[in-house]
Amino acid sequence: MRRPLGILGCCPLLLLLLLLLQPGARSVPHRLRRQPLGSGFSGSHGAADSACKNRPLDLVFIIDSSRSVRPEEFEKVKVFLSKMIDTLDVGERTTRVAVMNYASTVKVEFPLRTHFDKASMKEAISHIQPLSAGTMTGLAIQTAMDEVFTEEMGTRPASFNIPKVVIVVTDGRPQDQVQDVAASARAAGIEIYAVGVDRADMQSLRVMASEPLDEHVFYVETYGVIEKLTSKFRETFCAANTCALGTHDCEQVCVSNGGSYLCDCFEGYTLNPDKRTCSVVDVCAPGKHECDQICVSNNGSYVCECYEGYTLNPDKKTCSAMDLCASGRHDCAQVCRRTDGSYSCDCFEGFTLNPDKKTCSAADMCAPGRHDCEQVCVRDDLFYTCDCYQGYTLNPDKKTCSRIDVCAPGTHDCEQVCVSNEGSYTCDCYEGFTLNPDEKTCSRASTSSLVTTEEACKCEAIAALQDSVTSRLQALSTKLDEVSEKLQAYQERQQVV
Repeated sequence: MRRPLGILGCCPLLLLLLLLLQPGARSVPHRLRRQPLGSGFSGSHGAADSACKNRPLDLVFIIDSSRSVRPEEFEKVKVFLSKMIDTLDVGERTTRVAVMNYASTVKVEFPLRTHFDKASMKEAISHIQPLSAGTMTGLAIQTAMDEVFTEEMGTRPASFNIPKVVIVVTDGRPQDQVQDVAASARAAGIEIYAVGVDRADMQSLRVMASEPLDEHVFYVETYGVIEKLTSKFRETFCAANTCALGTHDCEQVCVSNGGSYLCDCFEGYTLNPDKRTCSVVDVCAPGKHECDQICVSNNGSYVCECYEGYTLNPDKKTCSAMDLCASGRHDCAQVCRRTDGSYSCDCFEGFTLNPDKKTCSAADMCAPGRHDCEQVCVRDDLFYTCDCYQGYTLNPDKKTCSRIDVCAPGTHDCEQVCVSNEGSYTCDCYEGFTLNPDEKTCSRASTSSLVTTEEACKCEAIAALQDSVTSRLQALSTKLDEVSEKLQAYQERQQVV
């Protein structure tokens, strides 16, 4: 037998609606619901909702684990650390975290360079064990300066302007001199927060903390409520991310800076004096580039080029002179001569460079000043030879000339006597000989015979003979004088030569 359906049976959706409208069943946004405390190491408590975009920090927790801190209290300190990490923007480029544990000795549980994600940090914190005896707070701060705040251990360089922060959690009075050590740390740019619990000495907290003290010294009655400080530190380290919200007035790049922001520009641009807008950088302005010769602006960047005759080196900055002659990048007709980054044209021997400084024309090698012949230059196509005037001969150097001895043996055709005469010569004959009509050979002179007369008077015959002999003697004397003069002239010319 079927049971009739009531209103609730017919309308299951109505039933669901009524249940949702009951008191205590109102829907609450997830981010406002209270999460169970649990162990504090699961990472489930507000990890996504409580984290903030805080300014990057190099943050070091220094926790007291002396004998005065009971094991269950030490566990609450680890819960506090875990919740603090959940509130931070942790990462290699954001906030880096280190944890130190101290009593009479100091132990660096993990430095700034070890963990860059929340899960691994909280896992490491869960394994920290207390050290027990002593409360050497000064030694712990000194160790932080010497061994943790170093670039080797993960601290970022001073040029990055990343704040260095220490949070000291203690429940007792320091057993060493903390005042001077804390002062040195603050002088080194380390900001110190002092958290006192239960029996902590307030004066010691104030001595070690940074100014202003009311913002750097905190006190809670028991470890059971220490996690309340999480929200306080969250307010201190976090700020509204104006850049993320888009409520800034930066033209190009917004950079969060604590509770404020700064404007920046894209590469190739520079921030104007109004600190908001950007202008293109003249990357080729003097001192702005590394080009050896020519800087060419290229969309906010630049490229380097070289002058004509130079080539860009592999470093893309410097230039080297190009061998235009070897590469064939010239227009010389005959000879290319390399110069620094350029070239000049020249011509082969026997040619001269034309006014265009490129082409060549055959030179007149016998033109004045172009040869070294002493007397006669004889042009022979592109070259020349030297020659001499008549009566001279070319010396072995093929340039200079010497006077010819025309009467030297074998150089004339006189049968008997050669008489030099201004580069030429004439022939003569020995005494008793006469020069033949060919002016070269000689014939013996005929013997003079007495002319007899049939006249009776011998005196006339003798007189006629004497006149004839005298005439011949005079002719011979005249001839000898001529020969003597020519010989003397020849000797004088030889002395000149």
